[in-house]
Amino acid sequence: MAIELNQIWDFPIKEFHPFPKAKLGVGAHDMLGVEAKELGMTRVLLMTTGLRGSGIIEELVGKIEYQGVDVVLFDEVQSNPKDTNAMDAAARYQSEKCDGIISVGGGSSHDAAKGARMVISHDGRNINEFEGFSKATNKENPKHIAVSTTAGTGSETSWAYVITDTSDMDNPHKWVAFDDSCLVDLAMDDPLLYYSCPQEFTAYCGFDVLAHASEPWVSRLDFAPSLGNAKYSIELIAKHLPTAVYDPHNLEARTGMMHAQYIAAQAFNSGGLGQIHSMSHAISAYFDLHHGLNNAIALPRVWEYNLPARYERFAEMAPLMGVDTRNMTTVQAADAAVDAAIRLSKDLGIPDNFGQVRPNTYQKNRMGTGKYENRGDSIDTSDKMVQTISEHMMADWCTPANPRECTVESQLPMIRHAMTGSY
Repeated sequence: MAIELNQIWDFPIKEFHPFPKAKLGVGAHDMLGVEAKELGMTRVLLMTTGLRGSGIIEELVGKIEYQGVDVVLFDEVQSNPKDTNAMDAAARYQSEKCDGIISVGGGSSHDAAKGARMVISHDGRNINEFEGFSKATNKENPKHIAVSTTAGTGSETSWAYVITDTSDMDNPHKWVAFDDSCLVDLAMDDPLLYYSCPQEFTAYCGFDVLAHASEPWVSRLDFAPSLGNAKYSIELIAKHLPTAVYDPHNLEARTGMMHAQYIAAQAFNSGGLGQIHSMSHAISAYFDLHHGLNNAIALPRVWEYNLPARYERFAEMAPLMGVDTRNMTTVQAADAAVDAAIRLSKDLGIPDNFGQVRPNTYQKNRMGTGKYENRGDSIDTSDKMVQTISEHMMADWCTPANPRECTVESQLPMIRHAMTGSY
């Protein structure tokens, strides 16, 4: 019997995407030089945002060079990595005759490295040509080891990377690419490397993890192999994030967040994301703010927006967030999950809204290109910008998996509250 296409669910066939090999735990970074050598690297491009003053780069360079592997340092990666970062790194890789890449830092370093690998393996094509799903035509990329210094990104184990197109700064565009060929060859997560992460960035990165976990949990994809990791990650975040923020040398808390961020990324790797990330990408495109901070401000608003479509799933989240729901209805428990997220946000010092954020605090004008200069010292919260952000969100590749249907108009109240509202 013929089946009308509109009778088939949105995602009748779902894909499970692979994960790279990983080393997780205390002391994992001590093996970096050995692992680079075993992968056949003899001269590596080490990509990072700099991590100046932490001592991490100097330590890791020593471990690599001790194994006889040469290091070319590229410490020009910017927060919310730009198309120019990927292109410049690819050019440096080729001019220095490197044969491998090691990225050190958070998602910015790893994503820029993934982008550079795409450019290298496609004869210098512009990185902005790879937006969307599976655009790579050459699946052979340079070898890549990703060493994380934050508990947030998940890029070291996912098939995604995010780049900002700066070619038209009147209409900047932060885009997502998903491609199995961009997977790193080895992921390294060592909680000892998180100790020097500043308090506020630990909090922002932690909310990035909560977004990574909660979005596949309620996703329209509803992908069974992702749900267990998503659920357990939420539980780990609620248990360990406050301690990791306020007691940064607490090994149990840092280890808990290491595992939370790693399995949350494995959840969204096949389970999808949603409007938290779509809003974050749009805000980053226009104001170059920290991705985790954007997620932290967006998260409770998007949870509220999505409640009608996934009450049961949000209700199941509440006890994971530490709420006693034994005497609550399903609807009450779902509302309590949102309240728990708001309380966590306030406990960790997250700004109430984007209007309270000062972009210069995050060094938005130290871009090298100057393309973000003259944007002012505060976020534009006008109705015109709200409309612009909503339109950017609707073009984001994270939007299709959002559980509640989205339109430019339906999102406007949610975005406006994120701009100027408070809980």
